Amino acid sequence: MHGRRAAPPPPPTRIVEMDPRIWSLLPRELLEHVLSFLPLRAFLPLRSTCKHFNSLLFAPSFVSRHSSSSSTSLSSFLLLSHPNCPQHYPLYDSTAGAWHSSALSPSLLLPTSKNSSLISASNGLLCFSLPNSSSFLICNLLTRSRREIKFPSFPFVFELLTFVSTPKLGYRILILASGSSRFEAFLYDSRFHSWRKVNGFDRIPGETYHQEGVYFDGRLYFATAEPFSIVRFDPEAGATERCGPELLPPPPHQLTFARLVSDGGERLYLVGGIGANGIARGMKLWALRGGGGGGGLSGRWEEVESLPEPMCRKFMSVCYHNYEHVYCFWHQGMLCICCYTWPEILYYRASRRTWHWLPKCPSLPEKWSCGFKWYSFLPEISAMA
Repeated sequence: MHGRRAAPPPPPTRIVEMDPRIWSLLPRELLEHVLSFLPLRAFLPLRSTCKHFNSLLFAPSFVSRHSSSSSTSLSSFLLLSHPNCPQHYPLYDSTAGAWHSSALSPSLLLPTSKNSSLISASNGLLCFSLPNSSSFLICNLLTRSRREIKFPSFPFVFELLTFVSTPKLGYRILILASGSSRFEAFLYDSRFHSWRKVNGFDRIPGETYHQEGVYFDGRLYFATAEPFSIVRFDPEAGATERCGPELLPPPPHQLTFARLVSDGGERLYLVGGIGANGIARGMKLWALRGGGGGGGLSGRWEEVESLPEPMCRKFMSVCYHNYEHVYCFWHQGMLCICCYTWPEILYYRASRRTWHWLPKCPSLPEKWSCGFKWYSFLPEISAMA
């Protein structure tokens, strides 16, 4: 019996090379659609190949298409700034849960002056102060876009700055400043590229030297202390009002300090030190839901959590009852509580209702003892300076 004859080997596969001229024949809309499927890290190096690719980063249609089609999202970072090392910012990758191997250095966008300092971050944009040129610098490190904004007056010394960037309304800068003779407030709107004075701020809101205003339901909120109250500012109307006693958390007379934090959605949080005679012995967290539709706040504060006693003792020893050094912000489901004099972050993970310490950056020198300023840094291609 003869065996079955083996089948002849298949013919070698012919490799057909794509004619590179096909890209020049594609309609521009189709080419942009194909490019929108590239991960952002793969697309960014293409900017230097031609003016068209570079301009795509600033085209609203491409940005919208890329955001909806790309399945690869960028990491989110906690960014640390310190005056001893300007233009060098360690990064904690909160997605990977580890310190980044290299620090962020925006030297390509910043002037050579050593006097520049990072003062705020919002929605992928960074805000620097450039005192030597009497201006602020707004930049997106991802797209390398930048805009220099002159101070609203000269000489100019500001006490508190709040920087808010939103996808629909651009960005705004609210500055509370001590002028030569009286207190002043200014608002910059990127839609009009101009400053205007605003009324209603009769003084710096409390002791929050490092705490920015909180953007929630289309308005900015500030917490004042001794006695505790909430001040609300409407950027569209340019109006300021003090919220009524119905929005005070119980019991307001025991608050030694208070900081507001927005989750960027439905809830406004309040972090408060609890104690007597100006000394905090505990820390609690309250939440308040928004009224929706830009209508402000409604309901009453609900107590969410209390900081566990061992962690509370450590935090109080860190700030040593100098509560003006305490500031808070929201970052990717984490409510971060920081101290200007301490290199660690105490944070509350809202989804798990648990408290944690973020460890010190391993590259920080031991001699750094004051000046630690943390920011939420979310790289965003659509944020335009």
